[in-house]
Amino acid sequence: MRTSHVIRALLAAATVAPLLAHAESNFQTGVASPLTATAHVDFQITIPKFLFLRVGTGTGTANGGWATLATIDEITWAPTAAQVGTGLLAGTGGDLGGGTETAVVVANNGNVTLSSTTAGALNDGAAGDTISYTTITTTPTKLTTNTVLAPPALADGATTNTTVTAVGKIVQQDAKWAYSYANATVPPAGIYGGVNTNNGRVTYTASVP
Repeated sequence: MRTSHVIRALLAAATVAPLLAHAESNFQTGVASPLTATAHVDFQITIPKFLFLRVGTGTGTANGGWATLATIDEITWAPTAAQVGTGLLAGTGGDLGGGTETAVVVANNGNVTLSSTTAGALNDGAAGDTISYTTITTTPTKLTTNTVLAPPALADGATTNTTVTAVGKIVQQDAKWAYSYANATVPPAGIYGGVNTNNGRVTYTASVP
């Protein structure tokens, strides 16, 4: 008998349970006026926190299309003997050409800290000669109608930071970053830096709270 009672109770609960999941309703009746019936609906939208950084070849802009693409560009200078030490030189390479990279930061959780990190000055390997990263400047110009993204400076064996200011906790900034080499001195002959060699790689990092 006890088992039978439990089964009946479970069946009754199963019958009622679907009704509990239905939307609220309210029925009123009577001869007096006015009559009022109320019902409620709860809404919730969950937005994930996200952060997007692009420097160079990639997919995505400040307005969408964000994706991860593992392509690393190389910016190079190869002055002739007559040009060495004679003044500012634009680079070659970059996804926009002429030593210029697309730079984009998008986030939705407040200000973004944008940094650049190097392992040390550009060097030519075993010869031991160096060219400082401080001789390379990054000039930002407008890419779209969004706020121009300011780059962090480059330094030898250090991390430099800049703050990308959010508007209403949203960051949508981009720019064309044009790299140039001061070329103000005459270094010893050699190949300084390279593809992830001789301190030739700069790591850009974006972070949010």
